[in-house]
Amino acid sequence: MNHDERIAQMTFASVYPHYIAKVEKKGRTKEELHQVIEWLTSYDEKKLQELIEEKASFEKFFQNATLNPNARLITGVICGYRIEEITNPLTQQVRYLDKLVDELAKGRKMEKILRVG
Repeated sequence: MNHDERIAQMTFASVYPHYIAKVEKKGRTKEELHQVIEWLTSYDEKKLQELIEEKASFEKFFQNATLNPNARLITGVICGYRIEEITNPLTQQVRYLDKLVDELAKGRKMEKILRVG
């Protein structure tokens, strides 16, 4: 199984607790995390909970998401990959999410994270 397939099969539920731990360790909140996820995917808290309970794969998670049109403004390096150069659309979307969580944990201002203006 290659890198892209592994990412597609991973469940959002398996990664979500790590996202929470990462941001809370740096003094950010679960609410801020949800705000960031909702900005990217249009999923509200209720929908997120459903996806977690059904152990949706990242493939399914992003299949049903309405990606923010400004998501393409998310650039930079995450896990050693330059986001804007990732050719697999799903892998790129997962990395968008990783990058947003990273920025939140690093204390960036919310307007910057949400690519406002």
